[in-house]
This record gives sequence, C-alpha cells and structure tokens, in this order.
Amino acid sequence: MPASEKMTGKERQAYILKKLKQAKAPIKGSDFAQVANVSRQVIVQDVSLLKAKDEPILATNQGYIYLKEEAEPLEAKRMIAVNHTPDETLQELNMIVDYGVTVKDVRVEHAIYGDLTATVNVSNRQEVKTFVQNMEESEASLLSELTDGVHLHTLEADDETKIEAACKALKEAGILVEE
Repeated sequence: MPASEKMTGKERQAYILKKLKQAKAPIKGSDFAQVANVSRQVIVQDVSLLKAKDEPILATNQGYIYLKEEAEPLEAKRMIAVNHTPDETLQELNMIVDYGVTVKDVRVEHAIYGDLTATVNVSNRQEVKTFVQNMEESEASLLSELTDGVHLHTLEADDETKIEAACKALKEAGILVEE
C-alpha cells in the first residue's frame, strides 16, 4: 500500500496483530502510525480495540508486545515496597537489575482510583536507561509521585537468592521499605 493511502481500521488492526506476533522486540506505536499513515493516537485506539477483543497486547515503555507464553517461567517472584524520590529512580532500577532481577511493574494506591499498576519490564541497564529516557523525554510523571515516593514492584528472577541480594542492596541504600 502506498504511504499516501491510509489503511482502514480493520487493515491496521490485522497489520498490528501480525507484526506483534512476529516481533522479537517491542514495536513503537509511532512505527505503526508511520506505516499506516495515521497518528499515533489512532494506533493507541486500535490497540485498545484489540485488547477489548482479548488480544494479549502489552504496552511498555519500549513499545507494544504480544504476550506469548513463556517457555520456562521464572522460579522466583516477590512484591516489594520501596520509597524514593524521582531522581533516585535510575539508581533504584539499576540496583535491582544488576543482580539479575527483572522489575515487572510498578503499583501505587491512589486515593480516588485505588490500585494503579503500570508495566515496567526492565531486566538490564540498557532497558533501565531507555525507560528513564522515555520518562524524561515525554515529561511524564512517575506513578510514585502520586504517593510521595512509596510504591510496589513485582520482581522476578531465576533464583530467589538474586532477589534477596537486590533487596539487601535496596535496604542498604535506604530505598526498601521495612516490614
């Protein structure tokens, strides 16, 4: 299809699904928008419609991914409570991933909306750097800013000792909220 022609909604949604199912890495909404000759907001709407049809699409800070079942689920999983300033986000996330731990999400308890959860899904320093750069470039607020820095993370690793080591480092840095 020539770049000057717009795809129909059904064509865009079929294209998005096909590309996401084939992808080895997240795909940005702006990339879909460019190919379909529409705005990024139209792609956001298309993805919302696909999610409403129970397509397992996840929006991450790196782009959209199609959730496929993992071949081997990670052995260890834990939710932790932390508290830090926005300026300490890079330090916190790097501290966790340096121990071979994945930060799956961030959760806060909002006075009006209740529990709010957002996908983070970072496993290494490059992903952390990209996450923080995206936050800065978009001038978006961190969810933790709604709760004066207090928030939860779901951590996953292939070994519980990695999560223990990351938690010890967070405790020493004064970031881990004690039980």
